[in-house]
Amino acid sequence: MPYLDVNDITLHYEDEGAGPALLFLHGWGTSGRTWGAQLPEFTGDHRVVTVDWRGCGRSARPARGNTLAGVVSDLVELIGALRLDRPVVVGSSIGGTFAVELGVRSPELVAGVVPVGAPGYWPSAQKQAQARLMADLRRDRAGTVAGWVPGWYAPGTAPALIDWTVRQILDSGVYIDEHQVTAVAHDPRPALPGLKMPIHYLHGERDPQIPLEVPRTCAALTPGAELSVIPGAGHMPHQECPAAFNAALRTALARMASAVRATA
Repeated sequence: MPYLDVNDITLHYEDEGAGPALLFLHGWGTSGRTWGAQLPEFTGDHRVVTVDWRGCGRSARPARGNTLAGVVSDLVELIGALRLDRPVVVGSSIGGTFAVELGVRSPELVAGVVPVGAPGYWPSAQKQAQARLMADLRRDRAGTVAGWVPGWYAPGTAPALIDWTVRQILDSGVYIDEHQVTAVAHDPRPALPGLKMPIHYLHGERDPQIPLEVPRTCAALTPGAELSVIPGAGHMPHQECPAAFNAALRTALARMASAVRATA
């Protein structure tokens, strides 16, 4: 398995295909395996990199650095070490937060950003709910995760997918809970008007975690941004409705490429 040492930790990644680069970032506590339905679709004409960010999946579980800045720093190092040529960064849930922040902090490194069900400013408006979540995780981690994760998905989602998500989260390190603590202080809205690259928000129509008003608000603040809604999907549209998601991502990538050519 390919591993990379960055910032005194070891990250697991997968790197397949050739062509314009895509960097996929998973959500809280899961892993790069959540993009399994995208790999066959995009490795035929893209260089596709998935990474288990720190604390998750097959990567190291350090007690420190589990912050937005820490993960973004890891991504900067990974892009350089793998010599990725300005990838489009596709991030699910908090992975979308990482993708946007990477675009804000290091616009020269990325060609575009696709946040998928990204929380945006929502946790900062839900401080009491976040505090309850943290208390519940400390009191009964397994029970809290098992009770919370089914609500990420739209009704009718296969139980096996939900169970697999729960197992991934419980297998990850406890130190990633720091992201839930600090999320209440993060609000990307002031930075979005200055974003210097194409951005296309993808969001599940029936996302029970992050309401559609969030990507709509963020898109309205971001110059040239677009929003596509995945019909019938919840918080994890790339897993729930992979064919519809892949089609929407294809469209987003084509529009972003056109926008880049128009400004070249």
